[in-house]
Amino acid sequence: MERIFQLLSESMDLSSELKSDLADKICIRKVKKGEIIVNEGKICDQLFFIKKGALRGFHYHNGKDITSWFGFEDDFGTSTYSFITQTTGFEIVESIESGILYVISYNDLYSIYKKYPEFNYVGRILTEKYYIDLMERTLCLQYQSAKENYEQLVVNRPQILQRATLGHIASYLGISQETLSRIRTKK
Repeated sequence: MERIFQLLSESMDLSSELKSDLADKICIRKVKKGEIIVNEGKICDQLFFIKKGALRGFHYHNGKDITSWFGFEDDFGTSTYSFITQTTGFEIVESIESGILYVISYNDLYSIYKKYPEFNYVGRILTEKYYIDLMERTLCLQYQSAKENYEQLVVNRPQILQRATLGHIASYLGISQETLSRIRTKK
């Protein structure tokens, strides 16, 4: 659990009391490859920190599997809309590798925010990072070609290419597997 505290401490110093309270509320969950951790139509009441393994968030649109995000070691993951609003979600979170997650419930996280108002700063920093990543991804998908998006993935997120299936990568880039294969062949 020390790694999660190390990452959270990059935003602010965590008191030993806060660390202790967090440690009491965080549980460890082992997941298997292909395991659905959050299902569509359910309320997501957990935030995950990936100690080991890989997750992806996706949804179905017109029968197609559309990957929204990937998470790897030292990343947080959840069905964000459902988690924040505490309403049923459309996103599915799947483990694409066997792994270990640290898990905190929505209620436990918000009880920490109430007890330690300064910890809200950490939540804000993480939310800003998530928002920036989302905006960069949105802009890339809207204004760059499939080839440019793939090249950016090679440079900025090579672990996706090494650890996700071609189908997941193609859906993440918003292209068919055939288009992805053509782009990769021309490299």
